[in-house]
Amino acid sequence: MKATTVTTALTHHGEGPVWNPQRGVLHWVDMLAGAFLTSDPSFRDVTRTEVGEVAAVVRPATDGGLVVAVERGFAVIPPGSDEPQRLTEVWSDPSIRMNEGGCDPQGRFYVGSMAYGATPDRGKLFRLDPDGSVTVVLEPVTISNGLNWSLDGEIAYYIDTPTGRVDAFDFDATAGALRNRRPLVEIDSKHGSPDGMAIDAEGRLWVALWGGSAVHCYSPNGTLEEVVDVPVRQVTACAFGGDGLDTLYITTSRDGLSDPEAEAGALFSVTPGVTGVPVLPFAGSTARG
Repeated sequence: MKATTVTTALTHHGEGPVWNPQRGVLHWVDMLAGAFLTSDPSFRDVTRTEVGEVAAVVRPATDGGLVVAVERGFAVIPPGSDEPQRLTEVWSDPSIRMNEGGCDPQGRFYVGSMAYGATPDRGKLFRLDPDGSVTVVLEPVTISNGLNWSLDGEIAYYIDTPTGRVDAFDFDATAGALRNRRPLVEIDSKHGSPDGMAIDAEGRLWVALWGGSAVHCYSPNGTLEEVVDVPVRQVTACAFGGDGLDTLYITTSRDGLSDPEAEAGALFSVTPGVTGVPVLPFAGSTARG
């Protein structure tokens, strides 16, 4: 399969697409510019919302607002507002930033951190509970990236990019804990490095390959089943969207490239013949500050 261009290069470091069914729009982040973009599937009117130094991940909340991972913690955007309300910073070290994450079936928001210089083992995976408390659930990590749950909610799939793997954990839903880590997919470096990840209605994982100009689809047992070619090198993340969840949207980046392709930073899409599953939303209130 080949991805087609949806937008011009609207982002420097595009990441984290997510379909918001409450609003019928796609959100994705321009991570290092500290903003996220929003559009309906026509992409005729794309809006930018500034949230600070970094916009790492955005997810819809059950109350109609949004939760956002920012440089050193979290923010919420209440329904009907575009003004982020910062929560307490999780750490003060300016050399560490948030990177990627997602929500579990119980509505807790997990986001991993990394060093700006990608120094090994400087990152952690944090969990923001609906009551606003923050807990470390995994450490150390280096470049915390894709995170998804199996369709039955019993397995968490996770990517720490330098490992070159997608790992599986048994998920303790009561405790919000990850246990019994084991490799599920090992990706040869000649194909790029695993970055963001989506799951489809068959339980297959769609993995964006940084430096690999592709998205790979793996079965729940780790077998490669599909390849989507993307016409730029730095493919960052993907998500199913549209009213039928039948379009795979793919974000890309030009960050760090001395010779970026003209479309690096653009949004791409493909119709893979399978649907995704609804996004797992944040269960906490976004009306607090």
